[in-house]
Amino acid sequence: MQNFNYHQHTYRCGHADLDMNDEDYIQEWIKLGFKKIAFTDHCPEKNQIDKRQNMRMKYSERNEYLDSIKKLREKYFDKIEIKSGYEVEYLPGEEHNLKELKDETDILVLGQHFIYDDKFNLKIIDMHGIEKFTDIELIKYGEYVDKAMELDIPNIIAHPDLFMYVRSEFGDIESKVSNMICKSAEKYNIPLEINLNDIFKKIYYEDKKLNDLPIEEQRKKIKKVIYPCKEFWKVVSNYNIKVLYGLDVHRRGQIPLFNKLVQLANEIIGNEILSKLNFIE
Repeated sequence: MQNFNYHQHTYRCGHADLDMNDEDYIQEWIKLGFKKIAFTDHCPEKNQIDKRQNMRMKYSERNEYLDSIKKLREKYFDKIEIKSGYEVEYLPGEEHNLKELKDETDILVLGQHFIYDDKFNLKIIDMHGIEKFTDIELIKYGEYVDKAMELDIPNIIAHPDLFMYVRSEFGDIESKVSNMICKSAEKYNIPLEINLNDIFKKIYYEDKKLNDLPIEEQRKKIKKVIYPCKEFWKVVSNYNIKVLYGLDVHRRGQIPLFNKLVQLANEIIGNEILSKLNFIE
């Protein structure tokens, strides 16, 4: 079983548990027996583009965030390896700022949540599934992810199948975008993440309240999960791409569920596809 996790948020983003400090998360990972983790909170923007409230840390919080990670790395050096990082989005014109964020950290994960529309406004993935992306917008989404890899911005692509939130079904265009992402991931040797957060939110954190139902009961709710998307990972299985799980931690009580969430993700994807994926050891 994977004993590392490179997708971890903090209270600074405004939509993670505010009563969980950085050290609380580390102690939970150590209890679970993990050897490596990275803090990759939603990145601050030097030029504020995403104006939504409670979506990312302020640029002024950047140094305190990195300092906190440094102190924890020194305190727990003999128990767990701790990396610093951010979850970023690629936008044309922001290349220099993204490179700055990469230079000051150990790892960047690309969690592409938006694109520019034809009027140069942000077109954001609607996590409620109400507002959809057109075919042209979805292809642009794939192009943004591809461009980020070409520019050597991310170390990992987080939830590469997140785009299914803004599509009604997996068809030809979705397959085209999936292949675009996979071709670049293979070419630039960038791992793709099987993200576990949608499973957690839809099953264990239903109605925004943590439950402790047995996995047999949780399994009955699995049709609500948007990602991981089985069809996307079937496309991935045709490529030589490294794959890893990412917990995408936001909540107290999420970390101890890691192995159960992996089990449910595997059930969604299926053994036939899993056997063809190149998991990082």
